[in-house]
Amino acid sequence: MSDYKKLVKELFAQQENLLTAKNSPQAEGNGIFQRWQAPIITPAHVPVNWRYDLNEATNPFLMERQGINATLNSGAIYKDGKYLLVVRVEGNDRKSFFAVAESDTGVDNFKFWSHPVIMPETDRPDTNVYDMRLTEHEDGYIYGLFCTERKDEEHPNDLSAAEAQCGIARTKDLVTWERLADLVTYSGQQRNVVLHPEFVDGKYAFYTRPQDGFISVGSGGGIGWGLSESMENAEIKSEVIVDGKVYHTIKEIKNGQGPAPIKTEQGWLHLAHGVRNTAAGLRYVLYTFMTDLHQPWRITQQPGGHFIAPEGAERVGDVSNVVFSNGWTVTEDGKVNIYYASSDTRMHVATSTVEQLVDYCMNTPKDGLRSAASVIERNKLIDANLALLNGQ
Repeated sequence: MSDYKKLVKELFAQQENLLTAKNSPQAEGNGIFQRWQAPIITPAHVPVNWRYDLNEATNPFLMERQGINATLNSGAIYKDGKYLLVVRVEGNDRKSFFAVAESDTGVDNFKFWSHPVIMPETDRPDTNVYDMRLTEHEDGYIYGLFCTERKDEEHPNDLSAAEAQCGIARTKDLVTWERLADLVTYSGQQRNVVLHPEFVDGKYAFYTRPQDGFISVGSGGGIGWGLSESMENAEIKSEVIVDGKVYHTIKEIKNGQGPAPIKTEQGWLHLAHGVRNTAAGLRYVLYTFMTDLHQPWRITQQPGGHFIAPEGAERVGDVSNVVFSNGWTVTEDGKVNIYYASSDTRMHVATSTVEQLVDYCMNTPKDGLRSAASVIERNKLIDANLALLNGQ
């Protein structure tokens, strides 16, 4: 065997060791969810033959020809006993694309399918696509709603000026995708749009995030709600904010829906992200809430504070101090896998159950919005615990 072939073999062996490594839950938990020790998908998980030219004649130094910068913000679905993530894979050229990674366990051994997703374009080509939310809708399709980014032509000389809108595609198998027209709303831009799994009043229902600009939501923002007659040419004519920004909270700068909500007997269970400003820049965390079973736009429970925040090594990466989720799965027996990215770099998993998450939402105090109110609520907990410990 030539030295070159040995080097190629070593590349594949190193990756196989990574792909087959077992993950373990962290030793400490909080009773709400369990973090797992190792990231589940990193740039190193991307297949060797997606990154390297393995031909000695054309790549004699065995250089990585098409590098990967990050694997992040993955849509998720549990289907036919498999955990499937539609991963945002970002190349070193800043272009993101979608690729499906599959696991039998949902917490480790994720392997990418043979090729990235071929996503058709509209008559206005995307510059970049990312952050797909997957929804198994009652109409029989799996819908993928994602951000389509294009140059903002109203500012041709500003090369950072971009426009974000909601792209829509549908599939039955995550292999062949039908691209539909972009969602039409009457907001300036749209990010973090999610399709509700069921019809509402016979219409398709959307959680939206209207904003004035590409990064800044402006004076509006928040998680919106709107209905459309169809998906083929989806249009929301009336959009209302159902979960807005709030001063001096985890969502004072902006917030957005994560994955599609999970249906429970007590209502719809939601996961979202909130953003606040700090001296070190923006801080992204996750939070939960519940909405009414029959009026899924009406919030019924909203625990105060963050649900998951970046910890330890999660705080460092391409865009630091960020956790973001647009995918979770639920199995027939109520086990929930929460897939989240840290610092726009890698994917992690936290596990819980529907029962635990509902209990958390229904029995965690709301944000009192004032320090004094927070102390009152905490003292209630302390006094109740002291009485219990003292046998009263």
